Amino acid sequence: MAKIKPSKGSPYARILGVGGYRPVRVVPNEVILETIDSSDEWIRSRSGIETRHWANDEETVAAMSVEASGKAIADAGITAEQIGAVVVSTVSHFKQTPAVATEIADKLGTNKAAAFDISAGCAGFGYGLTLAKGMVVEGSAEYVLVIGVERLSDLTDLEDRATAFLFGDGAGAVVVGPSKEPAIGPTVWGSEGDKSETIKQTVPWTDYRDGEVAKFPAITQEGQAVFRWAVFEMAKVAKEALDAAGITADELDVFIPHQANERIIDSMVKTLKLPESVMVARDVRTTGNTSAASIPLAMERLLATGEAKSGDTALVIGFGAGLVYAATVVTLP
Repeated sequence: MAKIKPSKGSPYARILGVGGYRPVRVVPNEVILETIDSSDEWIRSRSGIETRHWANDEETVAAMSVEASGKAIADAGITAEQIGAVVVSTVSHFKQTPAVATEIADKLGTNKAAAFDISAGCAGFGYGLTLAKGMVVEGSAEYVLVIGVERLSDLTDLEDRATAFLFGDGAGAVVVGPSKEPAIGPTVWGSEGDKSETIKQTVPWTDYRDGEVAKFPAITQEGQAVFRWAVFEMAKVAKEALDAAGITADELDVFIPHQANERIIDSMVKTLKLPESVMVARDVRTTGNTSAASIPLAMERLLATGEAKSGDTALVIGFGAGLVYAATVVTLP
């Protein structure tokens, strides 16, 4: 029997660079109130959201991804030709095939990088980061580009009082590459498919195609059920990720949860008993819920504003439709 040569990669992996792109148009709550019976005070008290960004016709999923990725590649100090794989997490690219990752890889000027899309909702960035870490350590790619990107304005029912104010558009990207020391901890991830009806697309694409429904599909959710699950169950997952990385809450510098809702973020901070010294990402206030893009966008803003710094230890956790989740501890680039 022939022996297969073992794979050889880096002993560890790390995030080397981060970049973000937010669409030009800023949408305040007043615009949302044109189509739902609510108030600015109610939206802010329920979600913390003050504004969000909505993409124009030119700000496509691919275009936003290219902008964010270019910044991440430059931040990592490498060239696009060195990228060996491109992983894109999105639920709002409306072509089933080909994967938008292939278009992005080409437009960036990679050297025929492996490229594929994943669908893991708001946990998608964590899923992509885990796959990238594996590729770098296994040796199938030296540098991997992980992108979270959404145009959720295309999937928002502006007449749905429960969700119309939640969603925004944008793209966030990181470059994952070799490291001499551990800088991406073990991932705690999973799914609870028995609760998948709590966050979902209203109807299948085929129902709209066949004329069975008149309204274009949108994202809907059972707000209270999602809130309870996120606050109680995801705090446990976050604690598991800290334990898996051998990090205590007192040793943490930054907390970057999925930017779903500020009330959820506040509750998780309280449940995890994070010290006041821990910087908590609250990008949701001005960016809204951008699903797969929310964690890298929040990471990019914290570093750009100086609220977090290179070398900080950060806990990241994403959770959403599926219901899926992924949490890990990383060293910021």
